[in-house]
Order: sequence, then structure tokens, then C-alpha cells
Amino acid sequence: MSGAALDRLLAFLLVVQLTTGLLTLRSGQPATAPLFWIHGLVAGALLVASVEKLRRSVGPAVRAGRWRNLLLGALLALLVAAALAGGFAWVASGRIWSIGPWTILTLHVWAALAVLPILVFHLLPRRWRLLRTRSMARPMSRRTFLAGAGIAAMGALAWGTANAIDRIRGGARRFTGSRWLPDGGVPPPTTFYGEGTPTVDSERWRLRVHGRVASPMEMDLAGLAALGTEEREAVLDCTSGWVMRTTWRGTPLTALLAAAGADAAATFVKVRSVTGWMVPLERHEVAEALLATDVADAPLPAGNGAPVRLVVPGRRGLDWVKWVAEIEVAY
Repeated sequence: MSGAALDRLLAFLLVVQLTTGLLTLRSGQPATAPLFWIHGLVAGALLVASVEKLRRSVGPAVRAGRWRNLLLGALLALLVAAALAGGFAWVASGRIWSIGPWTILTLHVWAALAVLPILVFHLLPRRWRLLRTRSMARPMSRRTFLAGAGIAAMGALAWGTANAIDRIRGGARRFTGSRWLPDGGVPPPTTFYGEGTPTVDSERWRLRVHGRVASPMEMDLAGLAALGTEEREAVLDCTSGWVMRTTWRGTPLTALLAAAGADAAATFVKVRSVTGWMVPLERHEVAEALLATDVADAPLPAGNGAPVRLVVPGRRGLDWVKWVAEIEVAY
């Protein structure tokens, strides 16, 4: 495989890996399982291709004194290595592995996100031409095809080995890669960005409902409960790498929207936190959504989003908005 072909392969693998990784952050339905399989298999191929790229390029770059390229390449290689090492370590560890308040999976995601701006900056000066349509459209040689197939096979072997080690160590992961915690408990109070818990006075808290509604309103906890409460079992799959099935009690989002006279033609319902975090729900998701005030037969702890947290089955924990303050009905 030529150097140009290897560069194109690396760029392709990185784009696929970053794209599938971003999509998995919000994919909680079993139907999305193939997305996670692709992410893992591409990770293996990227590991093999990155090692080959370093083997070929470091020595010549040092001898030629291309220090700027070396510096950017070293930074990019370090971030890619950190992301890959974190991902493979998480898979093979057989347990929830943390460094300080963050799991290895969270650090894996952060390292991967940091790759993107460095990658673009690294490609812009000279290598961007390799991704032009004309360059990509050139016929693939038999040698390049065989080399690519070899990289894919070794990548699949690396990914399969990590999963085999996990099973040997007794690991139990959901299709998303998250590790199961015992059913029926109170979930750990984690946040994706590691931000602290805001101070929310439950007595003064009000839920604002506005947008495409007949009766905009502000409602306190008693008013919300007066609309009716239900207990539902749901699986919270956190992007930091753990998953728990437990019971939640609260007011169905449909009851709140009915009380406000939500426009039946509206497309989205936006749920916003006191921190500014916002998640748009499609109308078909609203039927299963719950504005929870209790978890595991106890009042919702502050770290878990009190006074009100969104429960939305089928979404990852990133979309289970904590400290809900605002509901907007929109087109």
C-alpha cells in the first residue's frame, strides 16, 4: 500500500470512527446495535493502520527535519492512541474502570473529540489534496486492496480479542458497551462533562411551559403532581459507561402537554435544564417520557436531577435532562 493510499485509509477510518462515536452517544435502542459493532471494528482497523503509519513516517520525518509536521503528527498520534487505548481498555477490563471521577470510557470520548480539530489542522497544509474526489476515484490496485483487507482482518482480530478477554473476566455489557449495575437502585450521580450539581430550591422552583400551546404556564411541584403520577421501570444507559434498570415515579409528559393545550401539529418538544442543556424530543417519544420526581421508591437526589428529571426510554443518559426547568413545544 502506497503512502497516499494509507493516508486516505486513515482519513476514512477516522471520519467513520468519529461519526459513529458521536451517533452512539445518543443511540439507546437495540436496533442501533450495528452502529456500535461498526465503531468497534473500525477501532481495530484504525489501531493497525495508525501503527503502520507511525512505522513509515517517523524516521523519514526526523531525518528530513520536518519538525512542524512531527509536532502536529505527534499530538494527533497521542490523542488517537489515548482514544483507542481507552476504548480497548474499557472493553477488555471486565469492570467499570475509573480515574478519579471519570470512567475510562468518558476519557476515551474526550480524547476522540479532541482529535477532530487537530486532524483538520494537520490535513489542511498539504494532505487535504489526498481527499479530493479525483484522488479518491483512482482505481484501487490489487496490492492496495490486499493490504486494506489485511488491516481490516487484523483490526477485527484486535476487537474480537478484547471482547473475548472481557468475557473471560466475567464482564457484562449492554450492546452499547455500558456495564450493568444491579437493578432497582439509585443511579450514580454522574454528568458527561463533570460539571457540579446546581443549587435548586424546590420550594421556589417553577416549570415553565410555553411555545405552541394554548395556555402557557408556570407550575410548581404540587401542580405537576396534581396532573397525575405514574411509576415506570426504565433503563438508564449512561454515556460514562454504566447502565441500570430501575423504577421512576413522576408525571407523564403527555399529561403536562394536555394541560397546556399543546398544538397537535407541533413536531418537537424541547426539554431544557436550569444549566441550559436542552434536548428536543420527537412527538412519538413524548408518549413514553416521564418528568420524574422519585427514583427507586425515594425522592430524587439532587445529583440525579431533583426536583425534576426527564426519563425518556430509548435514549442514552445524555438526553435524560436533569434539573428540568422549561418545556417548549415547537415546529
